[in-house]
Amino acid sequence: MATNKPCSQDWKESRRQRALVLKRKGWKQQAIADALGITKGAVSQWMSAVREQGDEALGAYPHLGAVAKLSVKQRSQIPEFLSHGAESYGFRGEVWTCARIARVIAQEFGVTYHPAHVSRLLKALEWTPQKPVERATQRDEQQIAAWREETWTELKKRRGANVAPWCLLTKRAFTCCPASFVPMRRAARAPVLRVFKTRDHLSAVSGITPRGQLATMVSGCPISGKESVRFLRHLQSYVADRLLVMWDGAPIHRGAAVKEFLAQGGAPAIQLEQLPGYAPDLNPDEGVWQHLKHVEMRNLCCTDLDDLRHELSAATVRLRKRPDLIQSFFAGAGLDI
Repeated sequence: MATNKPCSQDWKESRRQRALVLKRKGWKQQAIADALGITKGAVSQWMSAVREQGDEALGAYPHLGAVAKLSVKQRSQIPEFLSHGAESYGFRGEVWTCARIARVIAQEFGVTYHPAHVSRLLKALEWTPQKPVERATQRDEQQIAAWREETWTELKKRRGANVAPWCLLTKRAFTCCPASFVPMRRAARAPVLRVFKTRDHLSAVSGITPRGQLATMVSGCPISGKESVRFLRHLQSYVADRLLVMWDGAPIHRGAAVKEFLAQGGAPAIQLEQLPGYAPDLNPDEGVWQHLKHVEMRNLCCTDLDDLRHELSAATVRLRKRPDLIQSFFAGAGLDI
């Protein structure tokens, strides 16, 4: 017997072979059917096949199915067609759907496919649904690339020389409305999240270090330059007296309060490095907020800001106990440490 038969058929072949063995031992066809959980008619057909074709008649043979409408070469051309974009085929918007791709296949090869089959075809070609990533048109990609290759390399050298520990900062707002997450539910029974609708929110700022340390500050008021200075002082007591701080160019980071703090003696101890504009993907501290909102606090409905503050504090404590996870945010931003 061949050794490359589909595994799904092996058990059926074994059952037929077992029926033949029992028959040759003198078992009645009804007894064989009862023992193997099949019908007497099936046993009769198997035995008839053995008498006419021999024992090989009970072997398993693969079901080849219908002949593919597209050749291997034609299927390999589909990604090239799609790379030109949906608008090049007359569609509105650069969005590929299974229905649109089915129309492209029909146009290029004269072959009609159901959109459901197109989905399976695309999966075989390693094309899967991808959520778009928003990028600001004001981004300077060359500046961002240079920061990764040059500035980040220089900062790592300075850290290796023990010039000063460094950390990266971001700020975010938290509301009582949860970050939605789709759980498994019975059909037609969508979960209901009863939320306290309000425009009030908590402002928070955080900083992480390559060692996996996490520092946070939460306020019921918008974070201003004065709060930024308070947080820098907090970092000095939490991480080290001398720091290299990397943050974005938000107004609160370059306001009068920060400049005054640096002029009055903060500059020698704290060195500030500004990240390129419109590049949140470059800051690993963004991973902190993504994890808190979409993992630790997903589908969490808070009754008021005090409840939200308590839950945010508890989530932060849980994250702070996982320095390895915090370090992984650097890899997520494409920065090796």
